Amino acid sequence: MKALREPLWWLIALFIGLLVGLPYSAPLFSRLFPELPRPVYQQESFWSLTLDHGWLVVASSLAATVVGLGAGVAVTRPAGSAFRPLVETIAAIGQTFPPVAVLAMAVPVLGFGWLPALIALALYGILPVLQGTLAGLG
Repeated sequence: MKALREPLWWLIALFIGLLVGLPYSAPLFSRLFPELPRPVYQQESFWSLTLDHGWLVVASSLAATVVGLGAGVAVTRPAGSAFRPLVETIAAIGQTFPPVAVLAMAVPVLGFGWLPALIALALYGILPVLQGTLAGLG
């Protein structure tokens, strides 16, 4: 009974319920959005969309971690110490942009699709990794 009081279990149950139930929710969405001919989740299997999203998260996180750690280590070494104030300023300014704005700026330049989303998410993810690296090594 103690497990029922844990919010994590309710969150997991909600996620599983949405994962299983969303493909069967067409009548609800057709009433809410009558002008939409065919939702995205019915064009491909929901499981396929979930896996695509997972790979996008893993790939962008890995790219952001590699670049952020590399840049952070580079500017904390004597050879790159002159660039540290510039990198810290760029990272601080970059974090003021909301993720939606980063995606909105990336779409006209890069277009739609998996690669532009990967690039935009990785660019946005570099900043906190970079600041954490600078704080940890500085």
